[in-house]
Amino acid sequence: MNGKHTSHWIILIILALAQFMVILDSSIVNVAIPSIERAFHLIPSTLQWIVTAYTLAFGGFLLLGGRAADLYGRRKVFLGGVTLFAIVSLADGLSRNGGMLIALRGMQGLAGAFMSPAALSIVLVTYKEGHERNIALSVWGAVAAGGAAVGLLLGGILTQYLGWRWNFFINVPIGIFVLISAYRLVPKHESEAEHNNLDLLGALCATIGPMLLVYGLVKAPTVGWTAGSSLAFFSASIALMVAFIFNERRVKYPLVPLAIFKIRNLFGANLIQLPIAAGLFSIFYFSSLYFQNILHYTPIRTGLAFLIVPFSIMLTASQAPRLISKFGYKKILAVTPLISAAGLFMLSYIPIHSSYWTHVVPGMFILGLGLGATFVSLLSAATSGVRGDQSGLASGIINTTSQIGGSLGLAVLTGVTATVAATYIKSAKAVNSVTQATGLVHGYRRGYFLAGCFNIFAALVALIIIRQKSQSKSETPAVAVK
Repeated sequence: MNGKHTSHWIILIILALAQFMVILDSSIVNVAIPSIERAFHLIPSTLQWIVTAYTLAFGGFLLLGGRAADLYGRRKVFLGGVTLFAIVSLADGLSRNGGMLIALRGMQGLAGAFMSPAALSIVLVTYKEGHERNIALSVWGAVAAGGAAVGLLLGGILTQYLGWRWNFFINVPIGIFVLISAYRLVPKHESEAEHNNLDLLGALCATIGPMLLVYGLVKAPTVGWTAGSSLAFFSASIALMVAFIFNERRVKYPLVPLAIFKIRNLFGANLIQLPIAAGLFSIFYFSSLYFQNILHYTPIRTGLAFLIVPFSIMLTASQAPRLISKFGYKKILAVTPLISAAGLFMLSYIPIHSSYWTHVVPGMFILGLGLGATFVSLLSAATSGVRGDQSGLASGIINTTSQIGGSLGLAVLTGVTATVAATYIKSAKAVNSVTQATGLVHGYRRGYFLAGCFNIFAALVALIIIRQKSQSKSETPAVAVK
């Protein structure tokens, strides 16, 4: 390979390492959740905000981060995001109470919202659309899966031997390495836009609206779905989202030019991403609680128990470019969510006294097989036909959908599982530790089942909306790197 081509792949490794850090942090936190619960004596409705505060801020500001990358320069925004992410990770580890940690997790999500879309935007303009970009995206997906695998295992080791705080401290050296390497090797990627006006009002509406919705969903099972406070949160959320759409149609330089959704595959890919993320975020959350609170696994054993998922994800993610070239992303997206659904339906039968290899591994392995090819195909579909000056926005939208979908899914499925568990316990003749554990397992089963239904919906969307571009068009070069 010539020097320029070689440097492109070095750049991909650096950018993927940044994404690795984001995924690492997310998976580590899942394993540490029970330890944080005990350390700060958090109730379940508060505990989930350790995850939700991050995903909501991440998802809510991804559009702003992606647009900032297009307007102010991709490398500049990327470096700023990495710097803030490392600093806040250090502060996370120094948190003195649950409220402080939740607030800092929100700031960490904000940093990731600028770092992640800028990185993916650089990838999209570095590799031409078609087979070359599919290979780059498969590497991106495989590294993300590797981050999940390492995070789950490393999270268990750190939590058990050094304490949960080290799950955040670990981001600091990785962030410093990425920062130095990117500053030296990644081109500047100056702005391609003719202006530098950011739609801050639109960003606030797009962030606060989903936050209020999720908060209302979290509180509703406790205070009642028709309670005044619940209706107030839901109404305010709807009003802000309507205001967002009105603002985007009115302002000269909108955060999200609504015309971008006329790109059929971008619209379809985001509609697929929403239910898949809604189920996936919840599954890791429930499974961590199931392993440690029901099966009484140690944090390390929990991390090891999760490894089967990223392993199977990497198996199909690595083969995705070849499969896309042969079958096209439409056919893959119409089938692979069904594979994931089959794995989730298998998990919906887990017993209270389960055998890991008999009751857990088959479902999780099949779930990962479906997810690996789905992730790469989704990115290929979502970015096909997107102009270079909108690549940051497109990557921001697809990531936003993932984070918002995950937050909403976690809120809804946590509420459902809590209701199912409470109903079972209430109907039991005697309330004891066995009854309570059985009730929780009943709730987790319902969560797995609903997550499987979400994936079936995703497959139907792919079948109806996604269109396969011709091979000749998919080989069109992307906008040159500046």
